[in-house]
Amino acid sequence: MSAPWQKDGYEAVIGLEIHVQLATNSKMFCSCANQFGDEPNTNVCMVCLAHPGAMPVANSEAIRQATRVGVALGCRIPETSEFSRKQYFYPDSPKAYQISQYDQPLCAEGLFRVPGEGGFDVRLTRAHLEEDAAKMIHAGGEGGRISGSAGSIVDFNRVGTPLLEIVSEPDIRSPEDARRFLTLLRATVVAIGASECDMEKGSLRADANVSIRPIGSSEYGTKTELKNMNSFRFLERGIEAELERQLEVVLGGGTVQQETLHFDPVAGTLSSLRSKEQAHDYRYFPEPDLLPVHQTEAGLIELGSDLPELPAARFDRLVAAGLTEPTALALAVDAGLAGYLDAVATATGDLKTSANWTMGEFSAHLNGAGLSADQSPVTPERLAALIALVVDGTINQTAAKEVFGVLVEDAQATAAGVVADRNLAQVGGDDALGEIIDAVLAAHPEEVEAFKGGREQVIGFLVGQCMKQSGGRADAKALQGLLRARLNG
Repeated sequence: MSAPWQKDGYEAVIGLEIHVQLATNSKMFCSCANQFGDEPNTNVCMVCLAHPGAMPVANSEAIRQATRVGVALGCRIPETSEFSRKQYFYPDSPKAYQISQYDQPLCAEGLFRVPGEGGFDVRLTRAHLEEDAAKMIHAGGEGGRISGSAGSIVDFNRVGTPLLEIVSEPDIRSPEDARRFLTLLRATVVAIGASECDMEKGSLRADANVSIRPIGSSEYGTKTELKNMNSFRFLERGIEAELERQLEVVLGGGTVQQETLHFDPVAGTLSSLRSKEQAHDYRYFPEPDLLPVHQTEAGLIELGSDLPELPAARFDRLVAAGLTEPTALALAVDAGLAGYLDAVATATGDLKTSANWTMGEFSAHLNGAGLSADQSPVTPERLAALIALVVDGTINQTAAKEVFGVLVEDAQATAAGVVADRNLAQVGGDDALGEIIDAVLAAHPEEVEAFKGGREQVIGFLVGQCMKQSGGRADAKALQGLLRARLNG
């Protein structure tokens, strides 16, 4: 756990509610396509538009994927769960209620581990299935927000999308840890293929429940809710801003009000949206048009055995293999890059060197080109061949970076071919290096005398000149040893 947020005798108490759109072909209770980016109001039917008499049918694939997420998050999966009606009126809900789950969720309490230095556990209250609302589009306002808009229109394509809401206990003690928790949880859901969790597309949205209390107190303060944080950085900044606001209220003698807030990441300001509802305000009752969901022990065992390596387990494996925690954590949350590294390391037999190249030159190439690991022309086999030339001393690091650049530009090139075509093979052997050293020492007699007079730092200049003389192809380690031997007589 990072340092807890504590200030003026108060500490932070934070819980998250994460909404994950599940990657199913159809919606939660009808056969309409679950597809992002289509023309507005084209993926709709009588069921998701709530025409009279239209009956919902639960999507079995959504139930399966949501259960897999629950298993991956360490939740208890009850034998029976049921759907409920959550009553509220808003233009994005054509039924004037939402089909959700209340007192019998699909996934019950769990425990999620955030690994690494300062790692911590977060208890999960539940993970339940529900249908998403439609998308409100506010015209004329700044940034598409309702504030200052001239009017609003509704795109019902999103209504009825399978949505898994994951609710944590208020176990998080700093904005940074909230970001760390959400980052790893997202990576876990993505790893099992249940969702893309693309915050820009809205397939992952997070609300934060925030309060403060006196340090050491076991009582919770009045919480506020920050809605729909759309990036990890904005989540962290929004929570930080709300903690500061609540502290100012309390220190000023005021009382924090339970309400729902919006954080503007551009201005860094908070604004009130509405008073925060309680559960009884929604008048939940069992959904009469849907049967309960029943789970079997055999089915759960099968789901658990089908899970891939999860981020926390990958982190543990890579640290145990000798990688640093920051490197292991970066790979833990990027399944594509981790799979790429595993393929390179299998080919080279050298995990550390493979990780250095994967997280160095290769990652820089991906970031610069905006590619994922599987989209790069530098396949694991091509990078492994390049690494082998470095490890066996055929080329040095400088030449290797040049070769890598060619591999990026030419998908047909091979590392060995580039080395041969460009004459990049490392200059080695005492005779060849000796000739270079003789030429450099003859050209720089003052520096030679300075070194002999005790100025050790001159060796760096002389090594650099020798490397320049060799066209950057000399074996730097061998070169420095021979150079020192020659200078020391």
